[in-house]
Amino acid sequence: MIILGTNSIKDTGFKIANSVRFNDGSSSYLQKSASGGNRKKFTFSTWLKRCALLGGSSGYNTFFSSDQASNNSFRVTFNDDSGTDDNKLMVYYYTGSHQLKFITNRDFRDVTAWMHIVIAVDTTQGTEGNRFKMYINGVQETSFSTASYPSHNLDTSVNQSGAPTRVGAGTSLYFDGYMAETVLIDGTQYAASDFGEFDEDSPTIWKPKDVSDLTFGTNGFHLNYETAAELGTDANGGTALSETNLTALNQSTDTCTNNFTIWNGLTPRRSDITLTEGNLNVTMGGTSRGIFATIGVSAGKWYYEAKWVSGNYFQTGVVATDIMNNNDDVYGGKTGAFMYKQDGNIRSGGNTLASAGSLSTGNIVGVALDMDNNFVYFSKNGTFQNSGDPTSGGSGTGGHDISAYSEYTFGCAPTEAVLAGNFGSPAFSISSGNSDGSGFGNFEYAVPSGYFALCSKNLAENG
Repeated sequence: MIILGTNSIKDTGFKIANSVRFNDGSSSYLQKSASGGNRKKFTFSTWLKRCALLGGSSGYNTFFSSDQASNNSFRVTFNDDSGTDDNKLMVYYYTGSHQLKFITNRDFRDVTAWMHIVIAVDTTQGTEGNRFKMYINGVQETSFSTASYPSHNLDTSVNQSGAPTRVGAGTSLYFDGYMAETVLIDGTQYAASDFGEFDEDSPTIWKPKDVSDLTFGTNGFHLNYETAAELGTDANGGTALSETNLTALNQSTDTCTNNFTIWNGLTPRRSDITLTEGNLNVTMGGTSRGIFATIGVSAGKWYYEAKWVSGNYFQTGVVATDIMNNNDDVYGGKTGAFMYKQDGNIRSGGNTLASAGSLSTGNIVGVALDMDNNFVYFSKNGTFQNSGDPTSGGSGTGGHDISAYSEYTFGCAPTEAVLAGNFGSPAFSISSGNSDGSGFGNFEYAVPSGYFALCSKNLAENG
């Protein structure tokens, strides 16, 4: 099963509390104009988790840019110029021709894990290879399909007076996913080790560290996204970046130090499924069979909520990971899937296991998955159905036996409908606010005692 990247499981010490959720479909980004700084020497650093990948046609998924004009553009972007689903990481500076251009040989297609990217430029360096450096998760990238170094003392558009600096976009090119700890340094070429470090006990795990002591320069900024009402607030004290098509609901607690599950855009699925809001909202057409979450579990007790936003047919629950590659079926007629449907029936393998309250748009279904005792429980608007008691342990009072399979994940199939998933960091407004016993998550209804949001910190302690 998919699950998480290797940088995501361990509690890594220095905590990143918040991220921002960018949506390419809503053209969301942050921006401010440079006041004039060092155009030869700068560093850009960010943690990110991708959601929408490129594929099938050429395109770009841009997350940092400084575009003085159409022929004076610096961008850091995922690209698919060949239309072959390649999803390379690309950095370029274009002035009618490319003055700097790097494209990685490897693809970046993981939608389950956070990654750290550092772009460090110093065109004053006499040695060509020192003028541009790219680091991925603490390691300098050296394998490129294209590697065009900038000329000595080249001025770029970064930090150029009046140039709009954008996070989450280039002109008409938008990022889709999460970003955390975003830093621009004006006047210094830093290394990845200035922004992160390898864990001393698990040396393959790259983790963030405090950047407040770095020299940010005239146009530098530090975005930690901790002020929901103004996501562009500079934690270094500089002028805030303005928000475009971003609200407080775009703030997330899904970060590089606590990775939450989301719906997995890479699991086998049909073309009429659309994921939005950081892969939390699912829109399905009439021929869909469903989608799965990014984390599967074989132990522990886990909780998630799903809101029926609109449409005709709704069902959500849990799915055995063994059936994930079987025609993307998660509906209640499939063995290994346990679904609460809009008609009030809880079904699995074509059988009705229980009759519960029928659902309507606006209702929220809670799913409590007990992998220690092999039962799943369903609630409607906070009330567990079938007289269910998720805390009943081995007796499984009102629960449904899932012992036929050893590993499950959450799933949904809102055919001709829209579902908003909440794994603990929702993209919709919560009126009450309930966390789990570890203090993680933001749920509409109380989390059953002993159950947890499905995130990396909880997996480390309770999985």
